Amino acid sequence: MALGRETPRQRMISILYLVLLALLALNVPDTILDAFKNINNSLESSRSNVNTAVQQLFSAFESTKLKEEPARAKPIYDKAKKAQAIIGDLNTYISSLKEDFTKQGGGIDPEKGDLVKRENEDISVNMMINEKKGTVLKDKINETRSKLLALLTPEEQKSVSFSLEAKDPEKSVNGKKSWEEINFGSGTPLTAAMTILTKIQTDAQNAESDMVKLILGKMDQAVVNLDKFAAVAVAPTSYLVQGQPYKAEVFLTASDSKSQPAISVNGSPLQIVDGKGVYNVSTSKEGIFSWTGVVQVKQTDGSMKEYRTATQTYQVARPSAVVSPDKMNVLYIGVDNPLSVSAAGTPTDKVKVSITGGSLSGSGGKYNARVSSPGTARISISAEVAPGKMQTLSTTEFRVKRIPDPIAKFAGKTGGSMATVALKAQNAIFAKLDNFDFDANFKVTKFTMIIAKPRADAIVLSTSGGQLSSSMKSALNGITPGTRVIFDNIVAVGPDGTSRQLNAVALTAN
Repeated sequence: MALGRETPRQRMISILYLVLLALLALNVPDTILDAFKNINNSLESSRSNVNTAVQQLFSAFESTKLKEEPARAKPIYDKAKKAQAIIGDLNTYISSLKEDFTKQGGGIDPEKGDLVKRENEDISVNMMINEKKGTVLKDKINETRSKLLALLTPEEQKSVSFSLEAKDPEKSVNGKKSWEEINFGSGTPLTAAMTILTKIQTDAQNAESDMVKLILGKMDQAVVNLDKFAAVAVAPTSYLVQGQPYKAEVFLTASDSKSQPAISVNGSPLQIVDGKGVYNVSTSKEGIFSWTGVVQVKQTDGSMKEYRTATQTYQVARPSAVVSPDKMNVLYIGVDNPLSVSAAGTPTDKVKVSITGGSLSGSGGKYNARVSSPGTARISISAEVAPGKMQTLSTTEFRVKRIPDPIAKFAGKTGGSMATVALKAQNAIFAKLDNFDFDANFKVTKFTMIIAKPRADAIVLSTSGGQLSSSMKSALNGITPGTRVIFDNIVAVGPDGTSRQLNAVALTAN
C-alpha cells in the first residue's frame, strides 16, 4: 500500500487485496490444519522414541565394550559421538527456526494446542524465502548428509540410505522450481511449515540412529577372517645334552590368508605370504641375540591393532673342533692360568665352572685358575638343563706344577766375554724366564760376586737383593782386560713364593 493520501482507486485496490487474502485463508479449512498438527505431534513422538533408542545404544556400549576393550572401542565410540554431534548441529538450527515460527505465529493456542496463527501463509514465505533462511536450511541439510557419509568407507556408504536430503526438483512443481519454494513457498500455512521442519528433524534423527547402529556394530564384527589352519610344534631348543629333558608345545594356529597384516621384527618389516611373515637374519657374529615380533592388523573401523610376541633369544657360537693334548693339561702355581669354557648349545650364563685344589675367577666363558701346591686339580663344567636343575657336563684333570727356574743374567748374558767398559756400566743382576707364556716375574734376593784379576788374589763379595753393593761397584770399576767376573750363589724368588738356586754367570773382560 502507498504512503500518504490514497486515491479512491488505490483504496479500492487495497480493499480487494484484503478480500483476496481472506478468500485464500478460506481455502485451508481447519480439518486440514488439524491434520498437520496431528502429523507434527506424531513426528515429534517418533523422534523422541528414536532419540531414546540411540541413547540406550550409547549407554549399553559404554557399560560393556568401552570398559571391556577400551583400546579398540574408544575410536569406534568417538566416531559414533561425532555422528551424533553432526546431527545435533542441524537439529539446533531447525529448533531456532521453530522458535521464530512460534514467536511470529503468536505463540501456542492452549485450546487447539497449535500455533495461534497456524493458518498464516506469509510468515513462512517471509522467513524462508524472502530472508533466505530456507536456502541456509537446505545447505545445512546437504552438508550434514555429506559429513555423515564422510565418516564411512565407500563400502559402508553403499549400505546406508538417508532420507535426509534437500534436492531441487528436476521439473517445476506448480511453478515452483526450488526445494525451499516447494516446502515453504506461497500457499504454505504456518502449521504446515512447522510440520515440515519436524519432519526434517525426524529424518535427521533416523539418520543418526542408522549411523550409530552401523558404527557401534563394528565391535561385533570379526577383526580377521580365520580361514587357514595348521598344526604347529614349537620347542625352546633342538639341541640338548644327555639328561636334559626335551620339551615342546603342540597347538593349532589359524590365520587369514587373504589379509595383509603389517609384520615387523625389531622395527624391520617382513615380507608377507599367506598372511605370515618369515624372519631371516645372518649369523655372522657370535653372541646372544634377542628379537620381538610385532603384528599389526587393520580393524573394521580402519584403525590398526597391535600384537607383540614374547621376546625371543638365540645364541650364535663359532664352529669349532676341540683337540685336547693329554700331556699338556698343566696349571702353574703362583700365576693366573687363563681358561676358555663353553658348552655347545648352552648359553654362557647357564654354565657353571668349579675347581678342586684351587680357585676360579671370571665369567662369561673366560676364567682364570689359581693353584697353590703341586699335584692335580679337577675342573668341572655344569649347565642348567632345566629350571633349578644343574647337570655336570665334564670333569677334566690338570697337573699342577711349579713355574720353571729362571736363568740368571748380567748385562743380558749368561757367560762369555764382555767389554770392560760394558761390565763396569752394570749395577744389577737379573733372573729371566725365557720362552714362558705366563706373566711370571722373579726377583733376585742374594748373590756373590768374585773378581779374579790376572796374577792377583780373588776378591769375593756378597750382598742381598739384585743390586750391586757399593763395594761391588768399587771392585768392578778396578777391573782390567783379562779379569774374570763370576756371579755365584744366586737365589731368586718367583710368584709362587719359593726360593730358586740359579746358574752361575762367568764373564771375562776384554
